[in-house]
Amino acid sequence: MTNEKQGFVAGAHAITSYGKGGFSFAGMTHQGSIIALPTGVQVWAVAEAGHIDVASLTPIMAELLQLDLILIGTGLKALPPDAPFAMALREQGARIDIMDTPAAARTYNVLMEEGRRVAAALIAVA
Repeated sequence: MTNEKQGFVAGAHAITSYGKGGFSFAGMTHQGSIIALPTGVQVWAVAEAGHIDVASLTPIMAELLQLDLILIGTGLKALPPDAPFAMALREQGARIDIMDTPAAARTYNVLMEEGRRVAAALIAVA
């Protein structure tokens, strides 16, 4: 992934495929996890659900007030809705849904296509 800065592609982009440890979007492929925002897609250093915390979601936090919904794709299995990072985000007024990565990627695409201001933090799956 390249653009103005390393690991960032400007603009909202549909996730065209996921699996095999990565994602395809904007005509390119990235191995590893990503955060997709209305302002762009970027590399996300989180590789497993147990490592998600508020600090790892800093790019989303920077746009929190402009978002309708945050989707967190936690790999092949969803975490419970009362995960500490989710509770912290809700305390700041965020609407957040936690689900497995395939469901989160599909939901992100639908909501983005509807013109919703949605963000997705997606852990790559095999």
